[in-house]
Amino acid sequence: MLKIKRIYDEPSPEDGYRILVDRLWPRGISKDRARVDEWARDIAVSDDLRRWYGHDPAKWDEFRRRYKKELSENGRMDRLREIGERAKTENVTLAFGASDVEHSNAAFLKDLISELV
Repeated sequence: MLKIKRIYDEPSPEDGYRILVDRLWPRGISKDRARVDEWARDIAVSDDLRRWYGHDPAKWDEFRRRYKKELSENGRMDRLREIGERAKTENVTLAFGASDVEHSNAAFLKDLISELV
């Protein structure tokens, strides 16, 4: 199962394999507290796109389009498929720092990975 969860929420055994999908390490979170198994900066939003988006829900559709293009152009779709395949046999949680869960990069990645596998 593939899930998303804020990095600021308490990790739990049900999270399974935890992947941080932010380019920057979240403020105020130690590596011990984060308990991530992997930091996947390679599939994180670029700095330019992150700044442009600014977590503005009005830009959500365009953000999704640009992020997908960014991932495609950088050859990251195979990486997303790998995560999706792993989620078929164990719990995988995409961890992120944004406060808006619905309009986060992790929410988009979860949807995209589900489409790919």
